[in-house]
Amino acid sequence: RYKNFVLLPLSKRRFCQECQQLLLPAEWEKHSDHQFLCDISTAQLRSPSQLLYPLENKKTNAQYLFADRSCQFLLDLIIGLGFRRVLSVGTPRLHEMIQSKASQEEDFRVRSLLLDIDFRYSQFYTEDEFCHYNVFNHYFFGGEAAHETCRKFLCQENGEGVIMVTDPPFGGLVEALASSFKKLMAMWKETGKGGHNSQEMPMFWIFPYFFESRILEFFPSFSMMDYQVDYDNHALYKHGKTGRRQSPVRIFTNLTPSMIVLPVEEGYRFCAICQRYVSSGNQHCEICNSCTSKDGRRWKHCVLCKKCVKPSWFHCNSCNCCALQNHTCEKTDAGCFVCGKAGHKRSTCPSLSHA
Repeated sequence: RYKNFVLLPLSKRRFCQECQQLLLPAEWEKHSDHQFLCDISTAQLRSPSQLLYPLENKKTNAQYLFADRSCQFLLDLIIGLGFRRVLSVGTPRLHEMIQSKASQEEDFRVRSLLLDIDFRYSQFYTEDEFCHYNVFNHYFFGGEAAHETCRKFLCQENGEGVIMVTDPPFGGLVEALASSFKKLMAMWKETGKGGHNSQEMPMFWIFPYFFESRILEFFPSFSMMDYQVDYDNHALYKHGKTGRRQSPVRIFTNLTPSMIVLPVEEGYRFCAICQRYVSSGNQHCEICNSCTSKDGRRWKHCVLCKKCVKPSWFHCNSCNCCALQNHTCEKTDAGCFVCGKAGHKRSTCPSLSHA
């Protein structure tokens, strides 16, 4: 469809907004009562995420698309680290930025393969550029042919120069995602010469910082970077917000942290002790011997908890841990649902027997 579509003159290039489909002239009549866009340019075809409506099922296929700032940062970082191939798992914006540059710049050497649950992208890319894929169960909808496309992409140049970049739905189970990522890594290890047996495929997993412990449970070699990833179509995860409204989305990676250079002009700095770039508000704690902040604000050390905590938290002697000042203590005995008194449950409440 795409190959036939690009051969059409500009005046005959239409996109049906209701069906989310590129239309060939023979299909116009069938879509005559639908809303459609006309004169679809080559630039628009190179940016399908701008044409397609984002999917909005938060748990399985929520599409929050990278802001240009974050997308450009990721691509610059990938190029700076010397990678030549990107396995883009659920990152259509990054994939289309790579594809667009590859088609316009002769000396641009980076290539990308997009694995995504959104089948609509198949009309914009060839079978060597897109695989319809479910990241929650490692399922290739295209069967063995699609699986082989992915394997060949990973195994080019004996597996050298490739990185996986993934931005899965935040509502998805970390365990299921980790299982699929490990299977993709296993495909990469099957590169023939056995040089990767003790290594992991380089990876950027983009996910909220509050999942850090879960990710490290499955990938102990990973560490979290301070870079705040922003999205175009998410009300809260946008650049420029301050305090608690800053994006909680971070990059988890198995690369050496000191290799991940964050932009100084955006307020990041290098901590010589931690040997990694951190946000400007992330001050090094001499007691913890680490830059401990997760959310960009300066955290404070609690001597009783023996760790740094959020600035809005205070130590609660009842709970024996730090929490918000107006929290409900976990150790407080819950009263009866009927009379509110402690010491008994609703089923044995004296008030019920009197009634």
